[in-house]
Amino acid sequence: MSESGDVVEALAALHAEAFDAPWSTRAFADLLAGPGVLLEVERDGFVLVQVAADDAEILTLAVRPDARRGGVASRLLAAVTRRAAAAGATRLFLEVAEDNGAARALYDRLGFEPAGRRPRYYARPDGPAVDALLLVLNLPASLPTG
Repeated sequence: MSESGDVVEALAALHAEAFDAPWSTRAFADLLAGPGVLLEVERDGFVLVQVAADDAEILTLAVRPDARRGGVASRLLAAVTRRAAAAGATRLFLEVAEDNGAARALYDRLGFEPAGRRPRYYARPDGPAVDALLLVLNLPASLPTG
């Protein structure tokens, strides 16, 4: 298998650990082949961001469940935020499920601000769909890494 094949398989495997509806290796291969995509990886997590003109969007941020609350997400976001700003982005957007309290607390601590809402965006297998909150961080931002 090629190195890029190994990378997309590792990303898909980690994503499957972190989410109930994981992305396929094909989805990761397609994203990584796209323009303006930034990947930041640690052993226990990764973040994918796409930069287009002066906007950047977090496509996904995944951290192994047993490594959560250990600073992995903060370090990944600090690194990719610097890279997005260096690529010309002045704003970083993301969507987070309204019921994801841990992620919302992280993004609030890092300075993300509300920018909108997508009603019933996230399907839930055991209940009604949940709204997505659209958040934005103005760049350049100096994020804490721990």
